[in-house]
Order: sequence, then C-alpha cells, then structure tokens
Amino acid sequence: MHFISGWLCAGPAAAQTRATLTGTVQTAAGAAMEFATLTLHRPDSAVVKTEFSDAQGQFRFDQVPTGRYLVSAAQVGYVRRWLGPVELPAAGLELPAIVLKASGATALKEVKVVGQKPLFERQADRTIVNVEGSPLAAGNTSLDVLARSPGVTVDGNDNLALRGKQGLLVLIDGKRQPMTGTELADYLRALPADQVKSIELITNPPAKYDAQGGAGIIAINLKKDQRQGTNGSANVAYGRGYYGKLNGGLSLNHKQKDLNLFGSYSYANRNGLGKLDIHRDFYQLQDGRRVLTGSSDQVNRQYPESESNSWKAGADYNLTEKTVVGAIISGLDSRLKRMPGTNLTTLYAADGTVRDRYAGTLSRRFVSPNAAANLNFKHTFAPDSGGSAELTADADYARYRTHRLQDVATRSELLSRPPTLVNSDQSGVLTIQSVKADYTRPLSKQARLEAGAKLSLVTSDNDVRFENTVDGIRTLDAGRSNRFKYDERISAGYVSYSQTVGKLSAQAGLRGEQTTATGQQVVGDLRFRRDYFQLFPSASLKQTLSDKHEVSVSLSRRIDRPSYGQLNPFRVIVDPTTSGSGNPNLRPQTSYNLELNHTFRQKFTTGLSYSITQNPIIDVVQPETDSTVVSTNVNLGRQHYYALTLTAPVDLTKWWTVYNNAVLYYNRFEGSLAGTALNRGRAAFTLSSNSTFTFGKGWGAEANGLYQSREQYGFFDLRPNGQLSLGVQKAVWDRKGTLKLNATDVLFTNKIRATSAYDNYVERFYQRGDQRIITLSFSYRFGNDKLSPSRRRNGGAEEEKRRAGGS
Repeated sequence: MHFISGWLCAGPAAAQTRATLTGTVQTAAGAAMEFATLTLHRPDSAVVKTEFSDAQGQFRFDQVPTGRYLVSAAQVGYVRRWLGPVELPAAGLELPAIVLKASGATALKEVKVVGQKPLFERQADRTIVNVEGSPLAAGNTSLDVLARSPGVTVDGNDNLALRGKQGLLVLIDGKRQPMTGTELADYLRALPADQVKSIELITNPPAKYDAQGGAGIIAINLKKDQRQGTNGSANVAYGRGYYGKLNGGLSLNHKQKDLNLFGSYSYANRNGLGKLDIHRDFYQLQDGRRVLTGSSDQVNRQYPESESNSWKAGADYNLTEKTVVGAIISGLDSRLKRMPGTNLTTLYAADGTVRDRYAGTLSRRFVSPNAAANLNFKHTFAPDSGGSAELTADADYARYRTHRLQDVATRSELLSRPPTLVNSDQSGVLTIQSVKADYTRPLSKQARLEAGAKLSLVTSDNDVRFENTVDGIRTLDAGRSNRFKYDERISAGYVSYSQTVGKLSAQAGLRGEQTTATGQQVVGDLRFRRDYFQLFPSASLKQTLSDKHEVSVSLSRRIDRPSYGQLNPFRVIVDPTTSGSGNPNLRPQTSYNLELNHTFRQKFTTGLSYSITQNPIIDVVQPETDSTVVSTNVNLGRQHYYALTLTAPVDLTKWWTVYNNAVLYYNRFEGSLAGTALNRGRAAFTLSSNSTFTFGKGWGAEANGLYQSREQYGFFDLRPNGQLSLGVQKAVWDRKGTLKLNATDVLFTNKIRATSAYDNYVERFYQRGDQRIITLSFSYRFGNDKLSPSRRRNGGAEEEKRRAGGS
C-alpha cells in the first residue's frame, strides 16, 4: 500500500497546471479542412486525447497537463502530419497551421482508413469493450459478447454479475432496461451483437447516473453511422451448434449539412437446446438432527425456437451552430415461436425405493413486442473564460408487452392417477415515461459544476389465468389465477462539483431520490405501498504521482430496487415439480461501495474494492411439499464483498496484443431462511485473457479464454466453469467487405454445476445450453467513407465521457 502514502503526501511542490492547445488544419491550397482527426500523443507516442477540426479547420484540446507532446493530424486521402515535440506552457499554446498534402495514391484511388480501436480500453472510471469489428461478435447475441467481457459472469439463473457481485443497472443507448434475470437475458439474446458498438463496464458511477445498481452499470451502446453523405452496411451470419442460428441486418445513414437521418433493421432466428438435470433431497428435523424423508431425480430437455425483429430510426437536426434536437424511435419484437420440452421425474422414499415416476411434456410460446421513443435537445452556450456551458434534455416513452402461453401435461407411470393438463395464459403491459435535464457549467479552466433532475413514471399491469384439465374436464384454478398491478414514481435531482488542482482531480456529488410505489393483487385485494426518500453521495480523487504512477479512490452509495418481474407474484411452471414466482414483499437493497486503484504506465491497473449491502436480494429454491419446490427471490440481512482486480494489457509483438484481467473476490452473506442460518462465504476468482492478432493484408484473429472458479453466492455453491472461443477475419473487396469465422466454447466446458443447501432441503443440478457454435458471417459497407464527428450528448441515463481535468 506504499502508493497510498505517496499519494497522500503529494503536495503543492508536485502540482502541475493544465492548459489549452489550439490550432488549425488546412489543405496545401490553404482551404480549411473539416473533420480532420487530431491526436495528442505523449513523447513515447501513447495517445492522450483525440479531437476533430470544425468547419473552419480549427481544433482545441482543453484541460491538458503542461508538458511535452507530439501532435498528429490525419484525414482520409491525405498524408498524416506530425508536429513536435512541442512544449505546452501554463498560458496555453496556439500551433502554427498544419498543412496536409494529398496522398499520391489518391490520384488513382482513395486511401482507406484501416486502423481499429483496441478491443478493450481502460479509462479512469470504466472499462470499454469495443465490440464493433471483433471476430467473436459476428453472428452471436449481445448476451454472448457480454459474458466474455472482463469480470462479467452469467449464472445458471441468468443473473449478471460484475467482478463476482450481482445487482447491475443495464443501459442500452443510455436507457434503463426494466428487467433482471431471465427476462433481461432473453432480451439480450434477442439483440444481435452485430448491432452493438461498445460495452462500458462502470463499477462505481458518479451522482449523475441513476442510483440503481449496487454492483455498477453495464452500458451497451448501439452502432450509429457517422459517415457523411448516404451510406450504410449489411450483414448476414449463420451458426451451427446442435441446431442452426441465422441473423442478418441492414443499416442506412444520410448526413448532410445540418441534418442526419439514420435507421437500422435486424432479424434473428435461433434454435437451441437446454439441458437441466436435478437431484433433490428432502429432510425433516427430528430431535435436533436432520432426517431424510425422500428424494427425486429429474431429467429436463427443452428445444426453444426463437425469432426476433429489431429496428431503429432517428434524426438529428442542427437548429443553430449551438443547438441540436433529435428524435429516435426503436423496437424489438421477440418471439418464442415454440419450445417443446420433456420432463422425467422419479420420486424415491427415504430407503431409496421408487415411489412414483412422472413423465411430462411442456409447450411454451412467448411474444414480446416492445417499442420506445426519445426526444432530445442540446444547447451549448457562448464560451466565457471558463469554457462553454451546456444544457441537455430528454423525454422518453417505452412500452413493453408480453404474452405467454404454456401447457404442461403430466402422467404417472406407476400410480393409478389420471393424466393432468395445466394451461396458463399470462399477458402484461409495462409502460415507462421519463423526462430529464442536465446542466454543465465550467466555473474555470480547472473547475466544473453539474446539476440535473429526472422524473420517471412506471405502470405495470399483469393478468394470468390457470386452468386444470383432469379426465377431460377443464376447470379454473382460482388459487393461481390473479391480476397484479404495480405503479412507481421516482423523482430525482443531483449536483456534482469537480476540480483539478495541479495533478490532483477531485469530484463530489449528491443525488436524492424520492420513490413512491404501490402494488395490488386484485384477487384477495392484497395491497402494499412503499414511500421513501434517500440520499446517495459520491466522491472520487485521482492523483498523478509521476508519468508512470497514478492512484485514485472513489466512494458511493447505491440502491437496487426489485425489478417489476421480481415483485410479480404470478407462477411460472418450469416442470411438474418446479415453479417460479415473484415476491411482492421484497425490499430494496442499499450498499456503500469503496474502490482504490493504482495505474502503472497508464496501462497496468491494480484495484481494491469493498462494499457492504443491507437487505441483499438473492435467488433461493424452497420446498412447498415433499416433492415440489418454488424458485423465488428473498432479502437476506447483509452482504460483505471484498475484491482485488488486476488488469494487464500487453503488446507481445507488433501483431499480437493480449488483454488480461483477474478478479479475486470474497462474498459473505448473513441472514436466515426457512430455519437455515446463513453466515458463510468463500474466496473465488475469475480470469479472462483476450488475444488480438493483426497479420496484415486484411487478416486478423482473436482468442478469448475465461475461467470462473468455485464460488459461494448466498445458498448456492457453484462449481468451476469456463470457455475458450476463437475467431478469424479477412477484409475483402477493397476493405468494404469482411468475412468472419468464429467458434465459441471450443472445449465444451461452459457448464453450470451447483448445489443449493438448506436445513430441510438440498438440491444439486447440472445445466448447459447450445453454446458450442461455429458461425460464418459476412458484412459489407457501402456509400461514402468520409467520417464526421459524432454528436456528444448526455441522453437518457448516459454519463459524459470526460470529467474536469480528465483526459
């Protein structure tokens, strides 16, 4: 911990001011060059910042530490120009005009940009996964790509975890996804990875973000073409595991002067396989000791056939040079066309003799048409001595519809019981409305003030009807049929202040959220109401000790409200002996999160983390009878989380780059359930390594390896698992086309094995899906290749990418 004392002892003697570097770019004829890419480098060529030139050819780097730098300027069809080293003084510096000469190759043929962002980027408060261009993304789902990201895991119940901790807020293009667990996983399975530009993993967000997400935020950013003129891209992919997987898409963009129009469409048809084998032991406590009363074995097989259509259309318009308005509409229609399944259950007495054997068949269908709309506004005020203030506003409306049909037929093979058929018909509508505004004002070159407010309204209405058929007679199951209504209103406001003093950057923020929620089960008229106000402080410090060492510390308070599906008490039948149910009695979990990081040579990062969570929400499985169980969510008392994170990107050769990530963590839960006291934990770790190969002549490759050790999460003891994935790609047709071939889970090791143990019940299960897949894909870009700078805006719940004094 020597670097902590060094940071705390750093005084004014080590202070370094920040300044502004400006200049212009022009052609050999003296004409201003718009959209040129300006890159600021350290003397060792490491990239510090990137900007674009405007219509007058001017560019500006703000908040740059004084010192020596190199500057490069590039534009399609021109020779890259280097300047420097230049010395940036405290008073700032205006560079002489940078003149770019046309490339000799452009006399016959336009030069193509062949550079590509690294797959992984580590910034001060987040890790960025640049999915676009990855061979392993082609033909896969967003969930597949997310599961291969550093520190991200997906368990057997489809719960996402970041660095071994559950409770994540997932954003897609800045908009919160109102789902968790299987609902969220199904949504991400329906979203093709070919639509994703990047994924941001943010472990300790500042006050500007919603306070939701105790483990952090996963922000998924979809592609948006930034080329001028009319252009687009098309892609198609086919993969084969046990069954086939087909997807394709088309995107179009037209950008000219003040108007930018864009749209995209994608289609996916994926057939799969799910295997689930379960052994259960049921106990009773007699005279203080546990006595076995019976057990069961289950073999479950499911064969899902899913189809999805997703689309997006939008426009940005520059009202003036400083004011931009935009509108976006999008939709995702996800369908489980059919999912036949089989179940074979054998029940045993305490002495091991067979009591009965069930054979069941299951048929499930699911339709979920979702649509969303967004209106956004951005105005940049005239600059003063500190810089330009900025005001942004967003209005969002989203509607999620669901319709589930399910039939479960069961017959007893040993006892003379009549066959039974259970039919369920569940429909639901979830509506989300929100408005937000954010204001950012530079107080000086080194200080910035931010403030904002947000109001969101959520309405959920679900209806389910169960019917039982015995001996050909169908009757209503009044005990399981019901209607559940839920309304939620969250009013939030925040203020944040950041300042840079020499080599020290500081940020402090406070967010307040007022939550009012009501729920009602119509049958029985069971109601609940939650009404509470909470404050969520956050603070961070970052100290540059030298050109090789940097340390930072951050602290925040977060909340995880139960999802709308977790509160819904309706039953979902998994098989004749297993069902799932929500819990309307769930309470929010709150956490304090502390992080300390050290960065060496701006590449190698070591991090220490601790969090304490009150009322943690976890998955549990509990017996209802001597042969049936229900899966649900409950609150425990407390969770302690400790973690050590190591990140090491290494350039082994000019053509081989490796990004390594290791997380060693310890989770300990305290609480009790069904008479079982819980005060246990286990040290665990995740390892990931991603190799990127650039061979030249358009050839590239990627290899990704993941390993998750044995871990304890609540009542679940999960066994180790991992996977190896490989991909290769070749650019063709003047680099406008790309062929990609990838194979996932090559070694067939991505399997879930776990034990869930209570005083009265023990369950052991084995689960795997159709995950060893070989996929071939082709993508093609058409139209103008001239790039324009992307519009930077803080829509939805997006966080601005730079802080005052950041790089």
